[in-house]
Amino acid sequence: MKIALIGAGNVATHLGTKLVEVGEEVVQVYSRSLPKATELAKALGARPIDDLYGLTAKADLYIIAVHDSAIAEVLKKIEEIVVDKMVVHTSGATPAKVFEAAPDLVRTGVFYPLQTFTKERKVDFSEVPICLSAADETDLNLLELLALKLSTNVYKVTDAQRAWLHLSAVFVNNFTNHLFEIGHSCLKKQKLPFEMLLPLIQETVAKLDGGQPKLVQTGPAVRGDFSTVERHLTQLNGRGDLQEIYRVMTKHIKRTHADNWTH
Repeated sequence: MKIALIGAGNVATHLGTKLVEVGEEVVQVYSRSLPKATELAKALGARPIDDLYGLTAKADLYIIAVHDSAIAEVLKKIEEIVVDKMVVHTSGATPAKVFEAAPDLVRTGVFYPLQTFTKERKVDFSEVPICLSAADETDLNLLELLALKLSTNVYKVTDAQRAWLHLSAVFVNNFTNHLFEIGHSCLKKQKLPFEMLLPLIQETVAKLDGGQPKLVQTGPAVRGDFSTVERHLTQLNGRGDLQEIYRVMTKHIKRTHADNWTH
């Protein structure tokens, strides 16, 4: 399969690298920044471009891996070039309705790898869930065959399911990482290293193997230890933003685990 990558960021880099690794041919890489396109294209054995109107018409699959806000604009620019080809985007949050921006396209779909990617950090793609949808059943099956070359975790999902997956991912990844940053900031002020929390973080994640986070919840809120909660809130005097986060999180844990104690 000849594949054109539209985008040269984190997702495109990891996805393109894995595609080439399993024997697929990435023929072209587009980025608004020619140096970025060139860097990735060189690694993949592809041709770089920085003008969408120079997109090849000879690829079998066009993968759009750009910012969500740019997908519709890209589709409008490439519609005439790829009108009879398969075009997918990699966004978790963007509904398939975005393809209405290019009404002549009929072979459309979504190829969403559910993972956080940074260029500098290698990811075991074989474990990354890949979520698929397509306008046509035959194309969906083709996307599934391709996805199974990359990962053992392949799912056919609806637009609504993918939207909830992405929302859930924001909670467990983006928000959680921000909580790590809050912890880092608190310790830094006390001249303590963040590394002290790493064993706790690792054990917290390890306990999720059973797939039921509620059953392994610990801490003062789940125990109903409100004297500790009040002490923590006092420590955060002068930091109303952190007090609000602490109150909201505590309130939600309390509501979720109300059957564990009486207040």
